[in-house]
Amino acid sequence: MISLKYILGFSLLMLALLACKTEMIDRLDAADMENGGYVRTVRPYPVLSGTFSFNKAAFATTAMRFTAEAITPDKGALFASYDLTVAFVDNTKTNGGNASVNATALKSIPASAFTKNDTTGYPRSIISVSATEAITALKLPTDSVNAGDYFELRGTMKLTTGQSFSSTNSGVNITGGAFYSSPFYYRVNVVQK
Repeated sequence: MISLKYILGFSLLMLALLACKTEMIDRLDAADMENGGYVRTVRPYPVLSGTFSFNKAAFATTAMRFTAEAITPDKGALFASYDLTVAFVDNTKTNGGNASVNATALKSIPASAFTKNDTTGYPRSIISVSATEAITALKLPTDSVNAGDYFELRGTMKLTTGQSFSSTNSGVNITGGAFYSSPFYYRVNVVQK
């Protein structure tokens, strides 16, 4: 048999729930929410610390390349440019010193250099950075670059709205997640082949 205290307790609970005033809340409209974007690295995949390299024996002809895809909620319509900076890390301490160089602007790839991909509908481009471009941008003497050193390329996606996205304001799911594959960072190792 059901105890009278359980019936009384259940009745009081139901009365309390019915007495609560319910307010209508407007539904959130995704179109009204602020959205961002990211540049996905399509190929090579995945991007690891040893994926890209410059060959010291062939600086004049060596380059790193990747296929990039600009992702925004509107299939890339707000995409303005993908801007790259380059820095140099002297891991070998050439001549007993430190020839590392802080980041400097390398190039800006405009949205017009990207073409809509038939499969995904997002704009894609093959981005290439030669060893010569990187060394020239940093005003680095070629003889101070040795196997074991590396270059750091960092990307910033700019939108026509004035927003910009990079590794500093994107979450770990975007920069480190396998699905998004958007590190906004590319390490280019100097190797001797």
